[in-house]
Parts: sequence; C-alpha cells; structure tokens
Amino acid sequence: MRAISPLLLALVLSSQLAACIPAVIGGAAAGGAMAADRRTSGIYIEDENIELKASNRISQELGEKNHINVTSFNRSVLLTGEAADAASKEAAEKAVRGVDNVVNITNEIVIDTKSTFSERNNDAYITSKVKARMLKENRFPANYVKVVTEATTVFLMGIVSQQEAADAVDIARSTSGVGKVVKVFEYTD
Repeated sequence: MRAISPLLLALVLSSQLAACIPAVIGGAAAGGAMAADRRTSGIYIEDENIELKASNRISQELGEKNHINVTSFNRSVLLTGEAADAASKEAAEKAVRGVDNVVNITNEIVIDTKSTFSERNNDAYITSKVKARMLKENRFPANYVKVVTEATTVFLMGIVSQQEAADAVDIARSTSGVGKVVKVFEYTD
C-alpha cells in the first residue's frame, strides 16, 4: 500500500501539470510573435483587446444577420465581411469608433449575403498559402505583415518599408486563388 501511494500521487500531479504545458507553450509562442513584431508589446496586446471589444460591440448592435470580421494592427482597424444593408455597414463602423484607442478604421465590408462555411475555409486556405510563401521567399520577416482574406481579396496590414510592402504585394498577387490585393500598411520610410 505504501508503494502505491507515491505512485498514485505522482500520477495525480502529472495529470494536473499536463494542463500547464499547453499554456506555457502558447505563452512562449505569443511572446515569440511579439518579439518579431514592430509593434510594442503593449500595442500588440491593445490590438487584441480592440479586436475583442469591437467584435463584441458589433455582435450586440447587429446580431447574427451579418458576418463582420475585425482585425486591428497598431490600433488601425480593418473591417471585412458582409453586411445585410448599408445601415448595418455604417452601424458596424460606428460601433468600432466607440472602442477606446482606435486610431483609424478601414471599412471594407461589402453589402451581400453572409459567406458560406466553404467560402470562409477557402479564404483561410488562401491566407495560409500567402503566409507560407512569405516565409519561404524570406524577403522580409513574415511577422511584419498580417494577412486577412475575405472573398478571395487579400488585405495586407503591417508596419513596413516601401520595399517590404512591394514584396508582400508581389507575393500575395502571385499566389493562386487570390482575386485582389488591398494594402492597409503604415510605412516606416
């Protein structure tokens, strides 16, 4: 019985510690992403907060009839997706204007029916292809550019030089499945 007790205790402790491993790995990955970013860690976290607050406000204001995505980079917000009508598109932008620390809003919401699950999966696939090519071609640190795809239109955000912007656009434009590329950059030069 005495030999079983330490073994049982070890099993119980290891099962509790196992839940910590993903948290530690996730925290390290987020820290690595922040370290390779031109934004300060405070702005990086603020961008996450802006996205969460803006998405919640839009959801409360507009409900389920619209599909609107919020992306924040250096406190500049990109709105993409589909709104049922012009009033909903305007209401989404107004909701985001009420979020603290938002500096700029680029409203690329289209008036259309909500995209399908299949269309959203295709957009996610296009985003992954663009990011993979940025990594492979290694013309600039891939974390400098945030890639968002909506209805095969690729939106590029980041704090970049003119050359980095040109390289990012070239990579995105020449990726199969991309219909259009829209720059939403801040320039360092």
